[in-house]
Amino acid sequence: MDIFSYLLSFILILNIALGVSIIFLERKDPTSTWAWLMVLLFIPILGFILYLIFGKPISKRRIFTWDTKSRLGVKASVQSQLRALEEGTFEFKNNEIAEYEDLFYLHLRNDDAIFTHDNEVEIYTDGTEKFEALMRDLEKAKDHIHLLYYIIRSDQLGQRIADILIKKAEEGLEVRVLFDDMGSRSLKRKYVKRLRKAGVEVEAFFPPKIPKINFKINYRNHRKLAIIDGKIGYIGGFNIGDEYLGKNKKFGYWRDTHLRIYGDAVRQMQTRFILDWNQASRNDILYEDRYYSADPVGDVGVQIVSSGPDSEWEQIKNGYIKMIMTAKEYVYIQTPYFIPDESLRDALRIASLSGVNVRIMIPNKPDHPFVYWATLSYIGDLLEAGAEVFIYQNGFLHAKTIVVDGKIASVGTANIDVRSFRLNFEVNAFLYDRELTQQLVSKFEEDMLLSTQMTAILYKQRSLGIRFKESISRLISPVL
Repeated sequence: MDIFSYLLSFILILNIALGVSIIFLERKDPTSTWAWLMVLLFIPILGFILYLIFGKPISKRRIFTWDTKSRLGVKASVQSQLRALEEGTFEFKNNEIAEYEDLFYLHLRNDDAIFTHDNEVEIYTDGTEKFEALMRDLEKAKDHIHLLYYIIRSDQLGQRIADILIKKAEEGLEVRVLFDDMGSRSLKRKYVKRLRKAGVEVEAFFPPKIPKINFKINYRNHRKLAIIDGKIGYIGGFNIGDEYLGKNKKFGYWRDTHLRIYGDAVRQMQTRFILDWNQASRNDILYEDRYYSADPVGDVGVQIVSSGPDSEWEQIKNGYIKMIMTAKEYVYIQTPYFIPDESLRDALRIASLSGVNVRIMIPNKPDHPFVYWATLSYIGDLLEAGAEVFIYQNGFLHAKTIVVDGKIASVGTANIDVRSFRLNFEVNAFLYDRELTQQLVSKFEEDMLLSTQMTAILYKQRSLGIRFKESISRLISPVL
């Protein structure tokens, strides 16, 4: 037998072994399993490399660590709230919230997401307004600043924020910056060195152990958090870069949704940052009271819910489904990518078929072409069920927002797609407050005036070329 035959046999055996591993050992979603098996079948050598980089599941061992004192404090609070809910003794600041106690029970049980009802929350949908508010708060910081962003750029906005961080570090404050290595791949080393030279601690999430070779490249920290003095927290869709101020001609105006939270929920945001920081840095943050000095103010109910590929459950997706299934009147969704798995798709279809007004808003232009075409293909399924679909025309829609019946809502970093649900590390704020969610409803209705409606008739008039792109994109959507 010649060398070529030996090589061919080796590749065949390797492919079979990997296929067996995918099917029997890793327990992937069946759709994703079939997609990877097709990749291995048609491109055996390259497919094996692609699988190692993009398909290999992350280890389920604990990757986020925390000191015992703080961990026990959270567990005790979670158990106390669970017990009160089960015994019917939970005290609601607003009795209307009691209608959704099963939703925050779900998050309590599966994500240790403590329910807080002493918060003031401001909504930002414009990048300039959001970052001006953030920079004002950064300037006023007295003790520490914690920033976590999927993307940080070295452009004008990035430099303005760096200037403030350097100034605060030189004043003696603790300043920590965490970014995703893949998301911030264009971040210049000079930018990071400048921050570190001034005393700012800077870390990357999942950097490669070998230069240019990163087998965790597919698992990204997509979270966006800012915590100032343990009292003020920001969470939502905006990253740090000029395009989020509408300065990129390709996208134009950037429509996103971000929250500024002042109150007890900031404690949970701080915990999320510390867990992520301790994973990325050798200099662990240990529990200190000053990190948890949030003042209980306001009356907005909030739960901070995290999810990621290290979790057994898809917490944020399950929260979305639970919200949809409780809807009596309407469900409004804004998302840049709409690639729901079967469970979420069924929830939306059932809601629509049962008379709930399901409205979905997506952008009119892609930042990722395959994801965009896959989005259009899934939209067709819901149009047939009676859902209304709106295409935002005033720039790029990047908001990740769900509102149900004007009473509960979710705003955060998780898109409606498989990547957000299974591959990315995400964080959302689930909101329980009629007045606040009505503001999100008003924002949605204002955006409708800047959108065109995609009807079932228009959808059926798509060209053959568009249908072909949709079909191919939908086929590979489980691995996008």
